[in-house]
Amino acid sequence: MKYILMMNTMRAGAGLGPGWSQEDFGRHIAFMMKLNRDLKDSGEFVLAEGLSFPDQAKLVKAGDDGEPITDGVFPESKEFLAGFWIVDVASPERVYQLAAHISAAPGPGGKPLKMPIEVRPVMSVAPDVKV
Repeated sequence: MKYILMMNTMRAGAGLGPGWSQEDFGRHIAFMMKLNRDLKDSGEFVLAEGLSFPDQAKLVKAGDDGEPITDGVFPESKEFLAGFWIVDVASPERVYQLAAHISAAPGPGGKPLKMPIEVRPVMSVAPDVKV
């Protein structure tokens, strides 16, 4: 079954980025690269991407004429989606193990970040809804 694992991070203090040493950042990236290699080797990897910081985000909606209307940036966001993985695993227990492993990625000083990882099944077909 396919799942998406979403790595949410706090804007101030607990997240990636400003205030991290080169060594801390390198250790974190090495962890993520090894994770992706291990997922590929196990056949569970589908896709993984890191995302930009919220100060580069825009909300877009359609105007009355269908043209895009944008809003943002949102640098004040307290929590944001830093990246995600889509995996194809045999059981919910396996995806929870992966989420816990990702949550413990190294941060400053090599200490586990314990970031929240949101796990959701990826729907392979639309739900049966009467129209």
